[in-house]
Amino acid sequence: MPPLRARRRLTALGAAVALLLLGACSVVTASGSAPPAALELSTLRVGVLPIVDTAAVQRAQSAGYFAAEGLTVTLLPVLGGASAIPQLVAGELDLSWSSWTAVVLAQQQGLGRFRVLDAGYSAAPNSFQLVTHPGTGITTPRQLVGRVVAVNTFNSITELMGRSALHDAGVDPAHVEFVEWPFPDMIEALRTRQIDAAVLPEPFLTQAAAQLGAVSVLDAASGRAADLPIAGLTATTEFANRNPRTLAAFQRAVARAQSEMTDRAIVEETLAGYARIDLPTAARLNLGSWPTRVEPAQLQRLVNLMQEFGMLTTRYDVEPLFAPTG
Repeated sequence: MPPLRARRRLTALGAAVALLLLGACSVVTASGSAPPAALELSTLRVGVLPIVDTAAVQRAQSAGYFAAEGLTVTLLPVLGGASAIPQLVAGELDLSWSSWTAVVLAQQQGLGRFRVLDAGYSAAPNSFQLVTHPGTGITTPRQLVGRVVAVNTFNSITELMGRSALHDAGVDPAHVEFVEWPFPDMIEALRTRQIDAAVLPEPFLTQAAAQLGAVSVLDAASGRAADLPIAGLTATTEFANRNPRTLAAFQRAVARAQSEMTDRAIVEETLAGYARIDLPTAARLNLGSWPTRVEPAQLQRLVNLMQEFGMLTTRYDVEPLFAPTG
């Protein structure tokens, strides 16, 4: 038998070990799992546009949902989805809002490899419309044959929806002249008859009706373009693989905000806070929807339309955009 002093040392050591084990067990069992691992990054630079689409991201910021996940997010203005892609590739942005057409074209052209996040915006009836000045006398899609129709940029979601809706309405879009025109300038271009019609989303759609009396010739969010996914958040595959926990935390915050977008009052309040839209105007907007998940099958619909109308020259499979992080 060990001497008394040795026995006391062993007893004390055993008690200390037991306390350590008990403490470790209490950490695990208090929540049923081990504590979450630290985020790879706690600060993020996210590109956004001052448009209706980005309301959920703006809500997550203003309501403190990012902060609740341990993230400091800086929302940086970008000119458009296509211009944001090079910034992502160069590492000037960590994440960005972009039209899905821009993401698909960038990946298909080898500009980078991208990951689709579960945060997006989809078309709803009348959220995109093909409108004209009331003085043109144009009242039907067939009267647009040979006319000039403005879209914000070529190969954009607005051009795709305009072509698709015209085709489904019995008009060959090849017989319509599409031109590029910035959204903010389209109302004046319609007023001065520099263009015959324009494909407009909100809030420009409601503003055109108020300022010009613009009339809708065709719901561009109809036919095969109905409920089409429009845009959402994306990251490079490299960034996603390097920062899976950070990305998961970011997506939890945005998902929380996306789920609130079914409350019209919250959407209107959010829009008034960042998009320079007053509450009376916000109440009149034809809004799309903010699904909590971007479905591959839905995005493939968009890609198939891109191929049909010449934006893609070869078949494209969206599955790599949804590859799991790791």
